[in-house]
Amino acid sequence: MDWSRDGADWPNHGASRFVESRPHRWHVQVAGTGPAILLIHGTGAATHSWRDILPLLARTHRVIAPDLPGHGFTRLGSRRRSSLPAMAEDLWTLCDTLGERPTVLAGHSAGAAIALTMERMRPGAERIVGLNAALGSFDGPAAWLFPSMARALAAMPLVPIAVSGLLAATGGSDQILHSTGSRIDATGRRLYRRLVQAPSHVEGALEMMAQWSTRSVGDALPGIAAPVRLLTGERDKAVPPGVSHEAAARLPDGRVVSLGALGHLAHEEAPEAAADLIRADAD
Repeated sequence: MDWSRDGADWPNHGASRFVESRPHRWHVQVAGTGPAILLIHGTGAATHSWRDILPLLARTHRVIAPDLPGHGFTRLGSRRRSSLPAMAEDLWTLCDTLGERPTVLAGHSAGAAIALTMERMRPGAERIVGLNAALGSFDGPAAWLFPSMARALAAMPLVPIAVSGLLAATGGSDQILHSTGSRIDATGRRLYRRLVQAPSHVEGALEMMAQWSTRSVGDALPGIAAPVRLLTGERDKAVPPGVSHEAAARLPDGRVVSLGALGHLAHEEAPEAAADLIRADAD
């Protein structure tokens, strides 16, 4: 995506900055003062996912919200750095570059797995908050078939352009949003359409899916001492609430909190409720 073309009306664009932190050129939004909260979006999303939550949290906290490598406006510096441990490591490097040490790590979907991996790498967070946390893995043949397909697609230079064009022509982003069980506002739908029309963003999402595995997170759950709060939408069609309940049972201090009859993008449907829960855990 091109900031000169797409940045003027990007949500919270006044908080945006670009940071060179090896190996990527990050787009990150920073706002507010006080204890720091790191917000980590999920696969295929970007900072716009926090468009209503960021200003709410910034009233009382310092909020740091990056686009993940290859997503949104963050330029992917290495195609080999889209795995779960690599992203976690690179996010810590970004925090070091910014001179920040977040006390709360909050992630949506795959972002929750990244947050837990960051805590495993550098223990000491006061809280970890997962919103419809994608902590499960594919079973059976899908465990190798889906990542293999993503790797094959990501390796073909013209595929991101073709996928982006197909999604734009067929209204694919709206179909994807419908499959999450969420009903988000017109602004959110417009921004997701803009993202899938950007081949660089599609490439970033494919690279992430190709290199993704949550097995290490599951194995590490019993050793995570920090309190972990897993927020769920009961209508989530992408990551059923049962995934969070299973994870909480394996954590020393894990608890599931329902956001009610919302879908996978519950934090976009009910940003005030989600922000209140993140803030409560941050105090």
